[in-house]
Amino acid sequence: MRCPSLTELPPGPLNKTGWPWTEESERLPERAGEQSWPRVTIVTPSFNQGQFVEETIRSVLLQGYPNLEYFVFDGGSTDDTVEIVEKYSRWIDFWVSKPDAGQSAVINRGLRIGCGLYATWINSDDLLCKDALSTHFLHNWAERDVVYVGDCINVDQNGRVLFAQRGQIHSLEDLLSVRSVWKAGNYISQQAVLFPRQLANRVGGLNEENHYSMDYELWGRFLLAGAELEYTRIPFGVFRHHKDQKTSDIARQTASTLDVAEALLAEADSILPATKVEILADLRAYRKEYPRILWEHTGRLARLGLPPSIVTPIRKLKASIGRPVQRFMRSTE
Repeated sequence: MRCPSLTELPPGPLNKTGWPWTEESERLPERAGEQSWPRVTIVTPSFNQGQFVEETIRSVLLQGYPNLEYFVFDGGSTDDTVEIVEKYSRWIDFWVSKPDAGQSAVINRGLRIGCGLYATWINSDDLLCKDALSTHFLHNWAERDVVYVGDCINVDQNGRVLFAQRGQIHSLEDLLSVRSVWKAGNYISQQAVLFPRQLANRVGGLNEENHYSMDYELWGRFLLAGAELEYTRIPFGVFRHHKDQKTSDIARQTASTLDVAEALLAEADSILPATKVEILADLRAYRKEYPRILWEHTGRLARLGLPPSIVTPIRKLKASIGRPVQRFMRSTE
């Protein structure tokens, strides 16, 4: 599919401007010299994200890329998601809305039925950056097991930019050093990754039983299979922070990541035994320390070192005092 232009798409809401509402990406020519641009498969899993999904869809369709296939798998949303997807359905290669086996399962389905040389998935609360595909393929094009990682722009619920993030992982050993990677912010952001579709299928795709760190596990499978990571320094994907996303459940995500890291380490024949012992010890130490680290991020009293047995009653008391005050203030307005 040749990506549609801005004038071909239905207009967005009147109060929305900028990318991808009133702006579009640079449109590449039909061919790259004497050959076609490589086909790219993009999958969007969706469930009850009607407040964000239109922006996601438009960010994919307005890439200006000449050889794109796009799949949307909705898990039977009960909000206005289906109405929004239908509005753009003529530019979506396949979409469906019905109960499914979860995010990883439908992404795997898209990777299997697609025919792109490269692929990625963009969740229905995230989006692609303007010019992501055109800039990428004007500078990067390799038909080997290279996983490309761009920059990830982090935004809040309303789309305000918080910060840009760039991964610094180059090996399986780097990936398994969870404590140091997370502390330095050197992790791989899924929204910024473009990978060979056949590589993903060859390693078995996403683990459909892993609901919290399936992307981390996939990067590990890529590295175990001998893939290379190449950092493009191109703004590629946008990660939206909001209260309803799975990654807000940090404790479960951390536990899941540590479980996966130990499993990958056990399979890593390329890592020396002595190094494996060191990595395993660090993973297990971090598992013990993380509840304290997480607790210290919950507020000022926790950062001072006070335990939950003291802080929790104080917080409950402050909350109970605050509610009558709020009711009084409202009654006097």
